[in-house]
Amino acid sequence: MVETPPLAKRALVWRRIPWLNLLGVVAVVLAGTALVVKNVPNAGANQILNVSYDPTRELYAAIDKAFVPQYRAHSGITVDIKESHGGSGRQLRSVLDGTQKANVVSLALISDIETLSKRGLIAANWQQRLPNNSVPYTSTIVFVVRKGNPKAIHDWPDLINTGVSVVSPNPRTSGNGQLSVLAAWGSVTTRGGSPAQASAYVKTLLTHVAVSDAGARGAGDSFTLAKIGDVQLTWENEALREVAANKDELELVYPPVSILAEPAVAWVDANVADPNTATYAKAYLDYLFTDAAQEQVAQYGYRPFKADILAKHADRLPPLALFPITAIAKDWSDAREQFFGTNGILDAISAAPPGAVSGI
Repeated sequence: MVETPPLAKRALVWRRIPWLNLLGVVAVVLAGTALVVKNVPNAGANQILNVSYDPTRELYAAIDKAFVPQYRAHSGITVDIKESHGGSGRQLRSVLDGTQKANVVSLALISDIETLSKRGLIAANWQQRLPNNSVPYTSTIVFVVRKGNPKAIHDWPDLINTGVSVVSPNPRTSGNGQLSVLAAWGSVTTRGGSPAQASAYVKTLLTHVAVSDAGARGAGDSFTLAKIGDVQLTWENEALREVAANKDELELVYPPVSILAEPAVAWVDANVADPNTATYAKAYLDYLFTDAAQEQVAQYGYRPFKADILAKHADRLPPLALFPITAIAKDWSDAREQFFGTNGILDAISAAPPGAVSGI
């Protein structure tokens, strides 16, 4: 297992580095934070690798533990499932360049898998191969604050109040980071604001980011363990986990509006040429859509796509006002290109001097 660098070292690298300065330090991100990989697979029978995004470690450990004996009872075969976790953007690049021979991907954004499809690694019809357009669960971006909420952070505008320090992952490497930008933008435009006002808001928000790790879990460590920042922008499941582990120190705040995040899954056609491997990969992903797996999804703080199971967990996963990606872009791929592509909105905001964003 490749270990993440010690927290103290990571905090030293990232402390007080706002997003606006990140364009020149992407190499530091890639060099300074290792992928967390559980037993990268060696050549062998009955083995698949799931390349996933940063905070799904606990969920897929539970999924694997349940799936393996069930599949063995059904088929007589014991499947050995390996897991790799890191920032979703970084995981995507590792599959694209062949560093990780993923048989299955479970990534933070539909656009991550669309990128693999456009490069010929996954079939064009991948969303039609599994239920619910291959989205087994949804999530959103919420706030984690210090106990008592001393900075009175309840809504997106509160994040840019004087003296508020924000922790959120790097949008160049993290799905959480990208979703935070998209949620921030949509918090303006879906409530009647103009694109120019959204640009000005997001630009100001970026100047409040005190630390920006490569992935969601690293950002959580910076906030909870290194105690950097007043508020963390993070996945709902990460917020639930962090608050449960730090009840005397942290609180979860649901903003009035946020984005509907749609993590997606697919088998990687280019890496399942062996018929047996393909069978295991497909069975593994099929399992995610069963009632048993959907219960596990809810228990680990993700929102099951099955409405009846989600309703059973309304005490921890309350109904929310979440806007779809189509409220701010044509689809997830358009959002990636529009906001995070070369010369996209993030580049323009990052490069623009103060007061120069009104034309975006």
